[in-house]
Amino acid sequence: MNGAPLRIGLSARLLHTPPKELGFPGKTLQYLEQSLAHWIMANGALAFMIPTLGQGAEVQRGAVSVRDYVSALDGLVLQGGVDVSPESYGEQPLRPEWGGDRIRDLFEIELVWEFVIQNKPVLGICRGAQLINVACGGTLYQDIAEQYPDAALHRDDTLYDGFHHEIEIVADSRLATLFPLERICRVNSIHHQAIKTLGNDLIIEARSLDDGVIEAIRWTGSGYMFGCQWHPELQIALPNLLDSSPIMRDFLEASRPAPL
Repeated sequence: MNGAPLRIGLSARLLHTPPKELGFPGKTLQYLEQSLAHWIMANGALAFMIPTLGQGAEVQRGAVSVRDYVSALDGLVLQGGVDVSPESYGEQPLRPEWGGDRIRDLFEIELVWEFVIQNKPVLGICRGAQLINVACGGTLYQDIAEQYPDAALHRDDTLYDGFHHEIEIVADSRLATLFPLERICRVNSIHHQAIKTLGNDLIIEARSLDDGVIEAIRWTGSGYMFGCQWHPELQIALPNLLDSSPIMRDFLEASRPAPL
């Protein structure tokens, strides 16, 4: 890379009730998963976690704003993690365990649109792809097995990222140009929610081969916003799985500031 390394923000995961053994009673922890940070860093960019700013936070919005954070960064990666709250797309949880994290949703949706406003790219991984869809007005299956009974299995907690399935990349899509030799490929699958109604100005770039569940989406507005349902950072250099390095390189190229 030429010049200073790109600065990529990673939206924080939230742990509202840490296990007692961690020693933080009554506190909320914010964290990132190292594989995703390392995937960014392995491509020559710097990774920065973006902590939430909101009501009750020690740093109030009058001192530091979302606009300030976005101005300091070149691109945004939305991590995986806990479910998107059904309340974020106008529904109530069908089960208590599918309640998700409304606090994180609200902050990430604000982040997404501030990056768009500042013409900086957004990459969503797993939950991040679902969040992009919800930010654009779309909805989700709260649980694939319950609401899409003809679907194949998309999560195996015993195997976790060792569980794989095939996807089909949509012809003539941008994703197809990144993988010109791949039409049907194999990826990991670690999700029980999925995109139901596609959000505004989004197009589908990949589907699950067995059941048509949406696996990759791209925004058609005047900016860069892409989401994939699989975890590219967890299948680097694994045999028989799609090498998703072109996805990160494409995102980082879009993150590069335009020459003055």
